[in-house]
Amino acid sequence: MAAPKYLKRYFKVQRNEMPALFKITEKIPVQFDSDMPLEELREIHEKGIEEYRKLHENLEIASMEAFAYKDPADRLVLFTESFLEIPKASPSLLDLKVAIVDKMIENCNCCGWRCGVNRKEGGKGFCRLTDVSNYASEFLHMGEEPELVPSHTIFFTGCTFACVYCQNWDISTCPEAGTRIEPRKLAKLIDLRRMHGARNVNFVTPTPHVHTVLKIIREISVNTPVVWNSNMYHSPEIAEILEGVVDVYLGDFKYGNNICAQKYSKIKNYLEIVQPNFEFAYQTAEILLRHLVLPGHLECCTKPIAEWVAKNIPQIRFNLMFQYRPCYRAMEYPEMGRQLTPEEEAEAIDIVREAGIEDLLI
Repeated sequence: MAAPKYLKRYFKVQRNEMPALFKITEKIPVQFDSDMPLEELREIHEKGIEEYRKLHENLEIASMEAFAYKDPADRLVLFTESFLEIPKASPSLLDLKVAIVDKMIENCNCCGWRCGVNRKEGGKGFCRLTDVSNYASEFLHMGEEPELVPSHTIFFTGCTFACVYCQNWDISTCPEAGTRIEPRKLAKLIDLRRMHGARNVNFVTPTPHVHTVLKIIREISVNTPVVWNSNMYHSPEIAEILEGVVDVYLGDFKYGNNICAQKYSKIKNYLEIVQPNFEFAYQTAEILLRHLVLPGHLECCTKPIAEWVAKNIPQIRFNLMFQYRPCYRAMEYPEMGRQLTPEEEAEAIDIVREAGIEDLLI
């Protein structure tokens, strides 16, 4: 396999040649009171993000200067280790992000549904989740993209979609199943997995659990890339919170139009929500994009997705996936009750290449 053209910062964090983004954020001091109104907390966050961006840029410049010397890898590691030894701020910008999302779930607008329920008081929106987060499994995953494995993958329960062909329907439709998450305990396990060879921590279906994920990340001691394995259907408010936390968006781009999204995943305003999120992710982190090719959906989904990506977020890793199989309720939709044909797979490859996408994984 040829080396990926992009994800360069991610690989540096893997090798401990750069700090993960959350390790920068936790060094930014801010002053706030968790009892403040949400809008005041957001105003403080805006100022904190400006400080984060300055520090981030300075670190990038310093790392390039270190790279210019003899034995650059060793110098980059020493540079990163010195930065990581700086004490965390208290309270930090990362603490502020936790406080903001904790308030957000009292009138939940974490995803595109914007249900407005008070999850702290047991309210349930489309995802059917309260403020309690469970995970179905966590392990060193060897089946992800080559640049990720071994990936410490944590599968959360519940979902903001209702895909009729969901391969993990037993997890996504049972939000109360699994093991209840204790952030500090899970963070210690993440530390351990990293020391045992994990190249990242990979949060799967994290959007309804942002409040919990941030608390976990706040407790992580090791330097590890954070992978946001998501359908990218989060709200703009959450997108802003994820800046300075997520190193790589492992984002699904499922549909090229809203009609297919409504029919097969029961969601509204798909493109209006997902496309801006990909654009914001492109500005603030790195992207490994997944597109699962659906049978009979090359013209309506694969082609417009490839063309939009090539035009708007071209410097990404694009994974064209042929793993579709009829699962869950797919057989209720005759057009979805089959696997892809070899001809469809070949045509999908041609579509993506003709769109001009450079870094294609098949």
